[in-house]
Amino acid sequence: MIKAILARMQQKHRTIRYPAAEPILPDRYMGRPAIDSAKCNPSCRQCLEVCPTDAIAITEAGLQIDLGRCLFCGRCQQLCPHHAIEFTREYRMATRKKEDLVVADKTARLGELLDQETHRLFGRSLKLRQVSAGGCNACEADTNVLSTIVFDLSRFGIQFVASPRHADGLLITGAVTEKMRGAILDSYAAVAEPKMVIAVGACAISGGPYIDHPEVHNGANSIVPVDLYIPGCPPHPMTILDGLLRYLGKLKK
Repeated sequence: MIKAILARMQQKHRTIRYPAAEPILPDRYMGRPAIDSAKCNPSCRQCLEVCPTDAIAITEAGLQIDLGRCLFCGRCQQLCPHHAIEFTREYRMATRKKEDLVVADKTARLGELLDQETHRLFGRSLKLRQVSAGGCNACEADTNVLSTIVFDLSRFGIQFVASPRHADGLLITGAVTEKMRGAILDSYAAVAEPKMVIAVGACAISGGPYIDHPEVHNGANSIVPVDLYIPGCPPHPMTILDGLLRYLGKLKK
C-alpha cells in the first residue's frame, strides 16, 4: 500500500487540463482542412485523382472536401500545385448533420447542443455502448483510450457500459458490414427511449475506404438514425472528446 501511494506521488497528476486549457497535439497531427478556393484552378484535378475515397469535389461554388469520407492522408495537400488545401491543427470537427461535414472554405459548422429535453436527461450522465461494426481497431482504440487517466472521460459523467440495455445510446465504429447489420439493429432496439447514435470515424460515417463495397452499408445512418458524426481515420481522442462534450453542452466555445 505504501509503495502504491509513493508511486502515485511520484507520478503526480496525469489527467490533461482540457477543457480548461487547450490540448497538446502531436507535431504530425493533421486536423480539419482549410480550403482557399481562390487559389484553386478548376482545370487542375490532381487532388480529385489522388483521393482514395472521392472525398474531394469541384463544384460551381468551388473546391469541397467531405470530412465524412476523408481519410486525412494528406495526399491532396502534398500534390496540390496551388496550395489550395491545407490541413490545419484544428481538432474540433464533430457535427450534428452529415451535410455539415462538407468543408468549402476555412470555416466549419460544429456540433450543436442537444434539444432541451434530451439535454435535461443526458447532460449530467451519459452511458454509451460501443459497437465495432467491422472496424480495424483504430477508431476503437482511440475511443477506448478516453477511459484512461489521461483523458478521464468519467469526470464529465460519460461512461462506456457492457450492455445496450444499460446504455443511453450507441457509439458505432467500423465499416458497418452486412454481417454486423443485425447486431446494430438488435443493439439499437435494446436501448431504451430516448436514445442517441454516434458515428465515429470515416468508416462508420460513409464506409471509408470500403465505400460502395457490396458488403458495406456506407455508414451507420443507412441502418439507424445518427445524431452525431465524428470524422477522422481514426479521429484523434481529442476530436471524439470534444464532439461528445459539445453535444452535451459542456463546452462554452
